[in-house]
Amino acid sequence: MNIIDFSQQSTIINQYVAELRDVQIQQDRQRFRRNLERIGELMAFEVSKTLTYSRKQVQTPLGTATVNTPDDRLVIGTVFRAGLPLHTGFLNVFDRADNAFVSAYRYYKDKECRQVDVQIEYIATPDLNGRTLLLVDPMLATGESMELAFQAFCTRGIPAHTHLVCVIASQQGVQHLTDVFGQRDDITLWCAAIDPELNQRSYIVPGLGDAGDLAFGEKL
Repeated sequence: MNIIDFSQQSTIINQYVAELRDVQIQQDRQRFRRNLERIGELMAFEVSKTLTYSRKQVQTPLGTATVNTPDDRLVIGTVFRAGLPLHTGFLNVFDRADNAFVSAYRYYKDKECRQVDVQIEYIATPDLNGRTLLLVDPMLATGESMELAFQAFCTRGIPAHTHLVCVIASQQGVQHLTDVFGQRDDITLWCAAIDPELNQRSYIVPGLGDAGDLAFGEKL
C-alpha cells in the first residue's frame, strides 16, 4: 500500500487543514464544510494524476482536437455523515463518477468509553468489479471504519484499484491499514495530515474534534 502525506509537501491543502483545526474558524459551520469540500477538490486533482489516460478526438465547431482524458470507471464512496462534504469535493472534480454510500458509526462497549467498535448498517453502491474506487472519509482514527467500509463495498464487487482518502489520520490508523493492506499494490492511502496519537476515547490528537458534529451539528 502506497501512502501519501500532503503535510510533508508545500501545498495550499495545508492552509485549509489549518482552518479546519482552528477552534475559532470551526464556529463557522459553513466554512468548515467548504474547507472539507475544497480539500476534496485538491486531493481529487492529485489522485487524477495517477489514473489511466488515452488520447481521444473531440469535434469542435472549427475542427478536431486531440485530448488526453482518463479511462478509469470511477466510483466515489463515502461513510455517512461526516464524509459528505469531502465526497462533494471529489464529485465536483470527477463529475461523471458513480457514487456509493455506507453507514458506519462508532460505539463504546464500556462505561469508561475506552473500548470502541464500529457498526455497519447500510450500503448503496453500483457494481464495483473492475472499477476504480475512491473511498473518502475525513478522519482516520483507529482505521477500523475505513477497513470495514472497504470490506462492505467489496461485497458488491472487487475494485481494480482503491484510493483510500482522509483529511486527518492518526499514526495508529495508518499503521492499522498498513497491517491490513500493506502488501497490496492496488490500494493507495492519501492523507492531508497524519497526527501522532489517539486519546482514550479514540479521537485523533491534536486532530480537530468530531468532523460530523462540526459540519452538521451535534448529535444525541
